[in-house]
Amino acid sequence: MAAENYSVNNVQSFIITGFDHLQNQKLLGFLILLTYMLILLGNGINLCVISINRHLHKPMYILICNLAIVDIIFSSTCSTTMISVLLAEIKTVSYYSCISRTYFYHLGDITVCMALTLMAIDRLIAIRLPLRYHSIVTNSRTFLLISLTWLICFAIMGVEISVIDSVPYCQPVIRYVFCDYPSMIRAACVNPEPYFFLPTMINLWLLCGQFPFILCTYAVLAYSVTRLSNNSNKKQMISTCSSHLIVLFSYYAPKLVSNLLTRIGVVLSLTDRNAIIIIASLVPSLINPTVYCTRTKEIRKRLADVFLHKRIVPNHLKAVS
Repeated sequence: MAAENYSVNNVQSFIITGFDHLQNQKLLGFLILLTYMLILLGNGINLCVISINRHLHKPMYILICNLAIVDIIFSSTCSTTMISVLLAEIKTVSYYSCISRTYFYHLGDITVCMALTLMAIDRLIAIRLPLRYHSIVTNSRTFLLISLTWLICFAIMGVEISVIDSVPYCQPVIRYVFCDYPSMIRAACVNPEPYFFLPTMINLWLLCGQFPFILCTYAVLAYSVTRLSNNSNKKQMISTCSSHLIVLFSYYAPKLVSNLLTRIGVVLSLTDRNAIIIIASLVPSLINPTVYCTRTKEIRKRLADVFLHKRIVPNHLKAVS
């Protein structure tokens, strides 16, 4: 009953205390800053290369652009808070800033999963129905599906954030490293268990619904690739699918490890949980652009053309003069 005497208006800001026990805070802050800059650089390169080359205005590259945008949103919401706390030593985050960061963090999290699902379906159609691929998967339909997934994720996150905004808060302290749903619910003066039903359902959907579905599509792809008679096509398909699998497991591995450890009874300390959260939030967003820059032939070729052009032009002008 005492909780009824509180309202969200009593909390104007939160204090992030998840790093307080660490000794080398500046070093960790620098590493997070460096990782964040590489994420922005890698995803920015992918977006620029694809957007300025009309030859890359195809469904698969539109999906890569969608994933790049999601990665930037996902990593920015948590990285900026951690960098502020560790390097600028600003531990206070306003209430509505924390709410908005939580919203976009979880929005990015589930939108990544939806983006990976669309990419798996795209590759499945490309390999199973190669002659009909261009008539089935068009740019307009790709944009439509991307928009639909964003709308679904916006709606789900709207429900989740309304829950956070409705609970009373007893103390303005977040014991984790940035604002997210679990950290805010645990900062509220309520029994947190009933409030974890919705995120648990979302995690079940991601891990027991989407993940097995994506694995099944790649199993079908693997079977289809083995039946290809052309070795060149087979090699190209294996390279493409392996790129997608690297991205897929970089996203799901931290979630699977965290859930598996919890299920087998391993008690994770607050430091362990924070470490897993940081890895899950930054590593996939760093791996994704790296994989697509280095393993996708068309993007790699366009990047090489750009850098070669920059080196050749001055010599050419020099020779003319």
